Amino acid sequence: MADNIRNICIIAHIDHGKSTLADRLLEITGTVEKRKMKEQYLDQLELERERGITIKMAPVRMHYNDYIINLIDTPGHPDFGYEVSRALEAVEGAILLVDATQGIQAQTLSNFYAAQKAGLTIIPAINKVDLPAARVEEALAETAALTGVAEEKILHISGKTGAGVTELLEKVVSEVRPPQTEVKSPIPINRALIFDSFYDDHKGIVAVVRMTDGELKTGDALHLIAARERIWSKDVGYFIPRPLSAPALHAGEIGFVTTGLKDPNKIKIGDTIINSKLKLEHLRLPGYKEPSPVVFVSFFPDDANEYEHLKKALERLRLNDSAFSFEPDFNEVLGRGFKGGFLGKLHFEIVAQRLDREFGIKTVTSFPSVAYRVDTILVQNPKDLPDEFNEIQEPYIKMEIVCPNTLIGSLLGLKEKFRWGHMSTELLGDRIILRTRMPLAELISDFDDMLKSISGGFASFSYVEDGYERGDLERLDILVADELVPGLSRVLPKSAIEYESRKMVRLLKDTLPRQQFAQAIQAKAHGRILARETIPAMRKDVTGYLYGGDRTRKMKLWKKQKEGKKKLLSMAKVRISPEDFKKLLAK
Repeated sequence: MADNIRNICIIAHIDHGKSTLADRLLEITGTVEKRKMKEQYLDQLELERERGITIKMAPVRMHYNDYIINLIDTPGHPDFGYEVSRALEAVEGAILLVDATQGIQAQTLSNFYAAQKAGLTIIPAINKVDLPAARVEEALAETAALTGVAEEKILHISGKTGAGVTELLEKVVSEVRPPQTEVKSPIPINRALIFDSFYDDHKGIVAVVRMTDGELKTGDALHLIAARERIWSKDVGYFIPRPLSAPALHAGEIGFVTTGLKDPNKIKIGDTIINSKLKLEHLRLPGYKEPSPVVFVSFFPDDANEYEHLKKALERLRLNDSAFSFEPDFNEVLGRGFKGGFLGKLHFEIVAQRLDREFGIKTVTSFPSVAYRVDTILVQNPKDLPDEFNEIQEPYIKMEIVCPNTLIGSLLGLKEKFRWGHMSTELLGDRIILRTRMPLAELISDFDDMLKSISGGFASFSYVEDGYERGDLERLDILVADELVPGLSRVLPKSAIEYESRKMVRLLKDTLPRQQFAQAIQAKAHGRILARETIPAMRKDVTGYLYGGDRTRKMKLWKKQKEGKKKLLSMAKVRISPEDFKKLLAK
C-alpha cells in the first residue's frame, strides 16, 4: 500500500544547506552508517564536491519508523532550475530550507512559487540556527510572511548538528499526503514516469522513475509511449543511495528500471513506461515542458581525431542532463565540432569541465552567445549574423534581485551598465526585492561577478525568459594575421562595440605567444577596423657568429632574413591554443 510512502524533495537557495540536511536525514534514518558517512553524500560528481554545489538531483529511499520516505536533493543555482522542476513533479511534498544567516534569497522565492504551483505540501524550516551569525527571528518573520505559515509552526533546525531534524521527519510523515494512483481501470495498468536517466557501462541506459500505477518487475515486457520503443526491464530497484535491486517497484515508489538500451536517443525524460500491450496514447502521463536552451557555445576537439569520442561523450552527458542539447558544427579554422545549447553560463562551464574530467577530452570553445532573431531567421552563432539586415531582436529576461535594503543605492548603479528596463521594488522585512528586465546577453557576461562584488555577496538573483525585443546591435569580428577567428566573433550593442574592440585586441596581444613573424590583431565591425595591436616577431641575431670584416656581409644576411619572414608571413596560419582560448573566456 502507498499509504506508508512519503515522497519529498528539498528546495532552497544555493548554499542554504540542502546537501548537509540530506546527510543528517540519511544518518538519522540509518540509510547510511555513520562510519561510512561523508559530507555531501548524495553529491556523487567530483565537480559538485569541489564547487560545494549540487548540480544533479539525487533520489534516495529511506526508512523511518513504519514509513518509506523517498527524498530528492535538488540544485539551488538558477541555471539548474529544470532539475528542480522535474523533482517537483515526482513528489507530493517539499522542505523549503531558509538559511538563518542569510534569510530569504532569490531562489528561495523562485522555488517556493514553483512548489506552490505544483500543488505540493510545503514544510518551511530555518536552517543553521547553531551558527553565531544566525538571525533566527528575522529569517523566521520573512519565511512566515512568504509561506503564510505561523512562526511558531516553522521548525528551527541545524543540518550540521542534526538538531530538529527528527522533528522535521515527523512533520513530513504527518503533513505530506501519500501518493495516489492515477487511474482506475478494470485492466491492470503498470505505469511509471521517467524523470531522470543515466548510463551504466555494463547495464546500458538506466531510467529513474516515479511509479504511478501497478508494479514493474524484472523481466517485464514494457513500452515507451513517446519513443515508441519496446523494451524488457533487465532490473528494477531503489536508490539507498547506491542502486539496490528489488523484486518489484510498486505504485507511489521512486526507483530505477534498467532498460538494456544502448542508444541515448531512445530514452526521453518525461516519457511514460507502460505494459507492452497497452500502447494507448491517452495513458501517457503528463511529461515536462521541453527546456529551451538560452546560451550557445561551440565545442571543437583539440585533437581532430577525437571528434567521434567527443560525440559519444556529449551523448552520454545528454542522457544524464536532459536540459543540454547539441548539434554538429563546423569552423574553418578549428574544423568539425558541436554547437551546444545550455540553460546558463554555469551550465556550460559544468559540461565543459565534465568533458575534460570524466572523458579526458580537451576542447576549444567559442564565446558563449544567445540566439538572435534577425529578420525572419534565428541566429545562434555570432559568425552567422549577416552583414546587412533590417531588424535584429535579442532575448530578454525578467529578473528578481534580493538584497538588504541598505544596498539599493549600489544596486541601482548597475542599471546603465547592464541595460535594465522598467524597475519595481518590494520590501520583505529588512530586505528589498528589485524586479526588472534586461537582455539575456548581459546576464552571461560578468553580471553575476559584478553583483557579488558590489553587494559583498549579500545579493542574489533569479530569472525567467521574457520574449524578444528589438536591439541596436552589431557583430564584432576578430582577425589575427589577417585571418578571421570565428570563435571570437560576438554580437554587441553599438554603444559598447568600440570599447570591447580595444579591450579584445589588448587581451589578445597580452595572451598570444610571439611567432617568427609579426601578428596583426584587428577588431572589425561593419566593414571598419575599430582597433589594432601588433605582436612583434621574435628576432634572432643571424649575424651573431660574424666578427670583423665588411658590414655588407651582415646586410646581406639581414636582407635574406627579412625576405624569409615575408615569405613565412604569406604562409602563416595562427591557431589559438585551447589554453589561450580559456584565458580569453576567463577575462
